[in-house]
Amino acid sequence: MNRRNFITASLVGLTGAAYGLSSRSQAASKIVTPLPARPKISPQTGPLGLIDRAKAAMAAHESSLLHTDRIGIADYSLHSAKERFHIVDMTNGTTQSFLVAHGKGSDLRHTGWLQEFSNVPGSEASSGGSYMTSESYVGKHGTSRRLKGLDPSNNLAEPRAIVIHGAWYAEPEMVDAHGKLGRSQGCFAFSEGDLPVILERLGPGRLLYADKV
Repeated sequence: MNRRNFITASLVGLTGAAYGLSSRSQAASKIVTPLPARPKISPQTGPLGLIDRAKAAMAAHESSLLHTDRIGIADYSLHSAKERFHIVDMTNGTTQSFLVAHGKGSDLRHTGWLQEFSNVPGSEASSGGSYMTSESYVGKHGTSRRLKGLDPSNNLAEPRAIVIHGAWYAEPEMVDAHGKLGRSQGCFAFSEGDLPVILERLGPGRLLYADKV
């Protein structure tokens, strides 16, 4: 699927089922049942799916947020070669999906899979939980956006300088060449081409939720 296209998704019914339904066809007296397509945002095998967790986080932190029209969801259950960051429009259910890098400390062997979260300063790991987007600034990675951690699992985001920024190692060419993105120092790093959209759609006062199932 074209990574810049909108896809329409229902936020109401995505608690534990894939988007596609299995279909059956019969050929040469043999019934073949195709596997259901994997959804863009992971369902959950436990009590709450990732979308439900994000919606619950928005409700829990609503008093701290300025806007609840859009939410960013980082699905770190997926490999870094996949478009695993989603901006969900809460009013109409449409999403945009993007590549995003995770922290070195969360993937020490550079497998492309996030192994664990950490909130420890100096860990260079990604932190899971709820963030509120804050002001933009120009730093060593160009225009970036600060984040405020709202949960005990990421409440050191500001002193750790965990932000949204662009990076050469988050470009799609890295996936083409190496089968995975590079790693950040814990920040949400995007391709330079996608960054303006991320910064605009997730302006100050919105929720960014990161987790894995």
